[in-house]
Amino acid sequence: MTTTDVIAAAALLMMVVIAVLLLIQYLKLQEVWEMMVNCRTSLRWARIQESENKELRSALRAEKAHVDQLQRKVNLLEELVPEGK
Repeated sequence: MTTTDVIAAAALLMMVVIAVLLLIQYLKLQEVWEMMVNCRTSLRWARIQESENKELRSALRAEKAHVDQLQRKVNLLEELVPEGK
C-alpha cells in the first residue's frame, strides 16, 4: 500500500465514523422529537381538562346556590305553615 492508499483508507474510515455518529444523533433527535410531540399532546389534554373542571366547578357553585335558595324557601314555608296541619 502506498501513502496515498493509506490516506484514502483513513479518510474513508473517518467518513464512516462520522456517518455512524450522524445516524446516532438522528436517532436521539427522533426520540426528543417524539417526547416533544407527546408533551404537546399531554399539555393540550391538560388544558382541555382544566377548562372542563372550571366549567364543572362553576356549575356546581350555581347548583349549590340554587339548593340554598330552595332550602330557604322551604324554611320560610315551614315557618308559615304549622307542623300540625
